[in-house]
Amino acid sequence: MAPSTVDEGMTPIVTPEQPGAVELGTGVLPGATTPESWHREYGSVFARNVTVATLTPVLPDPADATGTAVIVAPGGGFRSLSMQNEGWDVARALADRGVAAFVVKYRLRQTAPELEDFATEIREMLSGPPPAHRKDPVGSFAGLDAQITDARAAFAWVRSHATQWGLDPARVGMVGFSAGAMLTLATALAGEDAEPAFIGSVYGPMSSFDVPPDAPPLFIALAADDPLFASSGFGLVESWHAAGRPVEFHYYERGGHGFGMYPKETTSTGWFEAFISWMTMHGLLARSAARE
Repeated sequence: MAPSTVDEGMTPIVTPEQPGAVELGTGVLPGATTPESWHREYGSVFARNVTVATLTPVLPDPADATGTAVIVAPGGGFRSLSMQNEGWDVARALADRGVAAFVVKYRLRQTAPELEDFATEIREMLSGPPPAHRKDPVGSFAGLDAQITDARAAFAWVRSHATQWGLDPARVGMVGFSAGAMLTLATALAGEDAEPAFIGSVYGPMSSFDVPPDAPPLFIALAADDPLFASSGFGLVESWHAAGRPVEFHYYERGGHGFGMYPKETTSTGWFEAFISWMTMHGLLARSAARE
């Protein structure tokens, strides 16, 4: 019997295979009572109620490997994770360019067990006032302890396997989407020993931040018609630039929110090639000595 499609186009699915996924050892989300579940929406695959963080490696052909690695953080408002469009598809595209990619399935805030009730929660969230993390990303870092811990563990795990896979520990970066972009910024600015070598924020918060003098190079992509973040100015760009740190900003006329790896008839689809060009400019796609 085929699963029934519920409101918002969400269809429950069985947990898909996640080849090579490893637990990050950060424990079970405190107070969690609802088990992890998965659904399909917008032609993509989503996870929610993630209580145990994992990392899924997507490795390049050894003949093409550059030694650079990227931790990929999908978005979903910290209530779900767009594992396909903003996770696996991004990782595969990076691996095709010789970059080792690692999709982090970080722990999430608990939502309703039933998909119909979750759809209602999302409708109410979108029709209500903006969530705190959207209005004040810096102030909400304190509420992301579990997620930042997961990101730190992901960096530690990748670096601990650097020799095994010919990775350069000094060339491990992170790219995130929406809430994953916020987690990427939080990891760079408050992640202590994570110390990403470079970061990418794709349709994430644009608020000003207190940027340290050793902040990593930052790539930003945003559409001007993004309903969540396009009306909050360009403080993120300005604060990175004011700190004297490298920043590149692509502001697309159209694309909306959540374009990720979806093929669209807008120039926002070019964000990935722009990201690859930016990485190339920084020497990140040149073969590292770690590969020799």
